Amino acid sequence: MNQRLKFAETAPEAYATVLGLEKYNRRSVDPIVYELVKIRASILNGCSLCVDMHTHEAMEAGETPQRLFGLGAWHDAPFYTEKERAALALTEAVTKLGDHGVPDDVWDQAAAVWDEKEIADLLTAIATINVWNRLMISTQTPPPLR
Repeated sequence: MNQRLKFAETAPEAYATVLGLEKYNRRSVDPIVYELVKIRASILNGCSLCVDMHTHEAMEAGETPQRLFGLGAWHDAPFYTEKERAALALTEAVTKLGDHGVPDDVWDQAAAVWDEKEIADLLTAIATINVWNRLMISTQTPPPLR
């Protein structure tokens, strides 16, 4: 697969705008939850660059391989907190965003453990990783060989 274009070089102002959201998210969302959200959305979207990048960043931040490997089946994995589970459920609902939007039970689960500002910040984080995924998948930007 050949990279179609280098987005940051081709559209630097757009890239900087999305990067601004990324910077906001890093200040506003718990770092471990943020990495879990980014990885789960990237898995759902099939963005190999983002899965690679964010799993490495999560490990650097102290996340365990067990929890990272478990993200593919987090519903059945016993090692995520209630808040992490709510964030992951919201990530799936927003990323898949079907005909009826985010189901009430998913929203209610998030609202039971996150306050309104935290939910707003989570939604911004979920939206941002979905933007990155779509940009990187569309341009066929590969992960680095390590």
